[in-house]
Amino acid sequence: MVNQNWARAEREALCDLLAETGPDAPTLCEGWTTGDLAAHLLLRERRPDAAPGIMVPLLAGYTARVQRRIIAETPFPRLVALLRQGPPAWSPMGLPGVEGAANTVEFFVHHEDVRRARPGWEPRELPAALEDQLWRRLSVGRFLLRRVPVQVTLAEPEGRTQRLTKNGKQARVRGLPSELTLWTAGRGKVARVELTGEAEAVNVLSQSRWRM
Repeated sequence: MVNQNWARAEREALCDLLAETGPDAPTLCEGWTTGDLAAHLLLRERRPDAAPGIMVPLLAGYTARVQRRIIAETPFPRLVALLRQGPPAWSPMGLPGVEGAANTVEFFVHHEDVRRARPGWEPRELPAALEDQLWRRLSVGRFLLRRVPVQVTLAEPEGRTQRLTKNGKQARVRGLPSELTLWTAGRGKVARVELTGEAEAVNVLSQSRWRM
C-alpha cells in the first residue's frame, strides 16, 4: 500500500457514492446538492477560465454561472463519468506530481461531505498510510485559519503536533489526522475532535467560521 494513489482512491470512492445518491442528495457544502458538488469538481479540473473564481471573490460570479451551465448541459451520469476519468492531459491538475498535492485532501473532504450528510453515518476506519498522508497535508490549515485570533495546535493520538497559528491564547485540537483534516476544512460540526486549552481561546475557536 506504500505506493497507493490516495487521491485516485478517494476520487473513485466519491464517484461511486455520487452514482449511488444521484444529483439531488444533500452535502455538507451549504446550499449544494451532490449535483452542484460534482459540477464544482469538474469545473476545477476542466475549466481553467472559471476555476480562479473558486478562490477569488471578484471572479466568483462567472464561476457560479459556468457551474450552473455544466449542471444544465451535462447529464449527471456523464458528469460523474468525466469526474472519474480525472483531469485531461492539458489541465494543470493533470501534471505529474500535482494530483497528490492538489487532490488528496480535496477529494477526501468532498467524499466526506457526501457521506456525513447522510443519516446514520459513521467515520471510516482508514488505512494508516492514508492517515499519514492527510497528516502531512494539514499545513493547508495555516492558510484557512490565518484570520483566527487564537494559537492553534493540532495533535494526533500518536503524539505528533503541528502549530497552525501563532497569535493569541492557546487551544489544542486533538483527533485522528482524517478528523483534523475535516476540522481544518471547516467541517467542525461533523469532525470527531476534542478542543482543549484556555477557555477564551476554545470559545473563540468554537465560534469562528472558515471553509476550504
